[in-house]
Amino acid sequence: MTERNGHAETAKQRRARRALERQLDYQRAKAARARGHEQDYVEAMRRRSERVREKLERVRAIAPDARVLEVGSGAHGLVFFFGTTRGVGVDPLACDYAALFPAWQHRARTIAAAGERLPFADASFDVVLCDNVVDHAADPARIARELARVLTPGGLLYFTVNFHHAVYSAAAAAHSAWNAAGLRFEIGPFADHTVHLTYSAARALFDGLPLRVVSESGNLSDARRAARQRPPRHAGDRLKRLFFKNALYELIAERQVTDHDG
Repeated sequence: MTERNGHAETAKQRRARRALERQLDYQRAKAARARGHEQDYVEAMRRRSERVREKLERVRAIAPDARVLEVGSGAHGLVFFFGTTRGVGVDPLACDYAALFPAWQHRARTIAAAGERLPFADASFDVVLCDNVVDHAADPARIARELARVLTPGGLLYFTVNFHHAVYSAAAAAHSAWNAAGLRFEIGPFADHTVHLTYSAARALFDGLPLRVVSESGNLSDARRAARQRPPRHAGDRLKRLFFKNALYELIAERQVTDHDG
């Protein structure tokens, strides 16, 4: 462990902090490129949010004033164009993103907080969104528990995360080990993430939680096809043809009513 702000910092917490630093650098550069083209970003975000809302509304209608939370709302989250008057986004970099992307960040209330410790009471939201962010965080399983905790009984969860061949988990562990040993050599994909999940590990995040799975999928065939069709730019692209990377696990679930809920 290392010391930071007077507290012991674990290796995973250190990786999560570094991932945030890299993400902020990336989004600062993106904000500079986006100036004058904000409407293009807005339209893409609107379409993406509409597609996710349509998926959820196949399960149940969502009211215009539904309480909607996005954990990891980031720079371009779903909540900003989800179509609710009561949207909230949570992200450790929320204050930075509000300054970098004012064209849409004002559309939802945003709070700078960690997904592992959501500052909300139990059963506070009708819809909870978490779109491909937990593998950048210190404790993905704890975030999953928090998603279920703040969801009202009968409420809807939309969750995604990238999953990968198991070889990348081993590579990520090696990357973490040599950085922990003081060798400051970063490989972008491993420095940007705390963990590379397999499909079974992504599913296991929700083991034992009071959720009824409505649908789940993993687009493994799409990831493999994309890797074969993409002209290789470097050795990493050639590796992806053998060991798939960045397939998407998608889960839609509803919060069960338990005895604890009364």
